Amino acid sequence: MAEILTATELFETKLRTMQAPGEAGPSEALLTAVEEIRKLKKEKNAVVLSHFYMPAELQITEADGGIADFVGDSLGLSVAATKVQADNIIFCGVKFMAETAKILNPAKQVLLPNMLAGCSLAESITAADVRKLKAQYPGVPVVAYINTYAETKAEVDICCTSRNAMDIARAMEGDQLIFLPDVFMGRNLQAKIKAETGKELILWDGKCEVHEQFSPQRIKGLQLMYPEADVLVHWEVPDQTVAEALERGGGVVGSTSDILRYVGESKKRQFILGSECDLGATLRGMYPEKEFIVPCIKCPHMKSITIQNTLEALLAIGNPSEAAYRIELEEEIIRKAFTPIDRMLAFS
Repeated sequence: MAEILTATELFETKLRTMQAPGEAGPSEALLTAVEEIRKLKKEKNAVVLSHFYMPAELQITEADGGIADFVGDSLGLSVAATKVQADNIIFCGVKFMAETAKILNPAKQVLLPNMLAGCSLAESITAADVRKLKAQYPGVPVVAYINTYAETKAEVDICCTSRNAMDIARAMEGDQLIFLPDVFMGRNLQAKIKAETGKELILWDGKCEVHEQFSPQRIKGLQLMYPEADVLVHWEVPDQTVAEALERGGGVVGSTSDILRYVGESKKRQFILGSECDLGATLRGMYPEKEFIVPCIKCPHMKSITIQNTLEALLAIGNPSEAAYRIELEEEIIRKAFTPIDRMLAFS
């Protein structure tokens, strides 16, 4: 008869598969916090949505003894947010993601464990910037990457994620599109969009502070050290890096889901990751038989979400301190931002 493991034992087992070689195991304080969060979620009628860039301990699902009800990329979590039945959503991600969950669930309470969890891409453009672009290019559809704040979304025609950007570009009318805010993602998409649709992209100069660090030299050095490895690069990585890396060897450029799927379908055993460090934890957890070379570039905003402040957000529900974690948006912003998000979800 198979041994029945406790939730704590399941959590420890899963965490070990996700950790890089040499990482320390979970502390007693971590295990205690995880157990308390699992209990509080039931008491407070709350669910936890957790992004792939969260620390490994926040990515582990309830089924594996962890705290997450849903783990995914931006699109996956947006879809999950539309299906939430609980009264309270704890969003283990960054602020623009929690705002998206609030826009899709205006009657529910959305809590972000750390209100300082920002995003360099989202902060690179404002609603006023979008209005100026629309005045400069009248009639040109505006496609906004999901990595934007609610006020910016309220000014655009449609949102997209890295997973559905190509489908949305194909569907939009006209021979030009304004794509914002990620300039590298825009450049990486441009050649394919031009070849398939004939459309030109008008780009904004926003950048992800994590992905822009994947220089051609950094990836080339790893390819020389691991010549048998395929390269996994996100759309947000500089276009020159992507082009040179894929010219030197096998691999894929795409969304987080594209990367996960590519590894699952590949016969290769070794991969170089060009994305946020804790996507490496996701990959190790999903494919423990494969090896991942991960230059550990961490998003400081994502890492500002911890088990401890997630616990504190749950404890705050129903108390005066709850306001410090609550995502609040004006009704007009919610109404206007809902349309481009809803249009995006039609492509999911």
